[in-house]
Amino acid sequence: MSVPRILTATALGLAAVVALAGCASGPAAAPTESATARTVTVEDNNGEHTLSAPPAAVVATDNRTFQTLADWGIPVKAAAVSLMPETVSYVKDTSIVDLGTHREPDLEAVVAVAPDLIVNGQRFTQHHDKLAALVPDATILELDPRDGKPFDAELKRQVTVLGEVFGKQKEAKRLTDDFDKAVDRAKKAYDGSGVMAVTTSGGKIGYLAPTVGRTLGPVFDILGLTPALEVQGADDNHKGDDISVEAIAASNPSWILVMDRDAVFAKDDASYVQAADILEKNQALASVAAIQQKHVVYMPTDTYLNEGIQTYTTFLNSFADALEKSAKKS
Repeated sequence: MSVPRILTATALGLAAVVALAGCASGPAAAPTESATARTVTVEDNNGEHTLSAPPAAVVATDNRTFQTLADWGIPVKAAAVSLMPETVSYVKDTSIVDLGTHREPDLEAVVAVAPDLIVNGQRFTQHHDKLAALVPDATILELDPRDGKPFDAELKRQVTVLGEVFGKQKEAKRLTDDFDKAVDRAKKAYDGSGVMAVTTSGGKIGYLAPTVGRTLGPVFDILGLTPALEVQGADDNHKGDDISVEAIAASNPSWILVMDRDAVFAKDDASYVQAADILEKNQALASVAAIQQKHVVYMPTDTYLNEGIQTYTTFLNSFADALEKSAKKS
């Protein structure tokens, strides 16, 4: 597919200052803020936006991009800190105003920090119009994966656009290159055997359908995986579709891919049951090929709150490791 074009505007103001400095007979003056300022035009899900770069006051509400912004050292004034896993460094920064969760967000707090950019998305997408009304002068950037577009390209689009906005083009390319390498590894090692994707939550197993299933569904398309089971009418519910252990056993997948939805909350949930206990210690599944051969691959424990490109890169490398290890044994 063609990824939306990313347009960067030349810093005409900077060029003019440099030209004038070259004509001066005295020592060159130190760059001023106006001399180094630039604008950038990028395209998101809602169209084109032209903004000053880098932005002066940033608000972050998109789970898929928290890690990227944090790893790049982007300062944020306010964010949905309550929706961040502990693996994202922002949770330790007490200067960041916590906007709460998407269910009961403190959107008025956004006004107080006077943002010029809001990186919005995923759970907070529903609040776009309210944010636009509260801070009409702010650019609201939304880069959620779009329906009907290849998911892998959409993940890369997210960080590529953010790289343009924050002057982190090299870092963005490193992320997309690492992702592509992980995809290539897994594709090369995969032998076409049957795969099932599931999520676990509350001690139960949910079926994640190819393409549409939450988090792992798109992996079938990215890698060209063969589904061990296809359920009619499956959706993208975050708990997956109800499925019996008998259905899993009957489909006898060679590989099971797992998102442990509750793992990110384990520390605060005394009733938490690890995905491995639900699947690998279930006697009804003991005869399943994936269980017998230990072909069960888990997504990172923070995945439910961190579904960005880094999480997929880590998982795809883990899957590739398991596939390569299996190939050596056979």
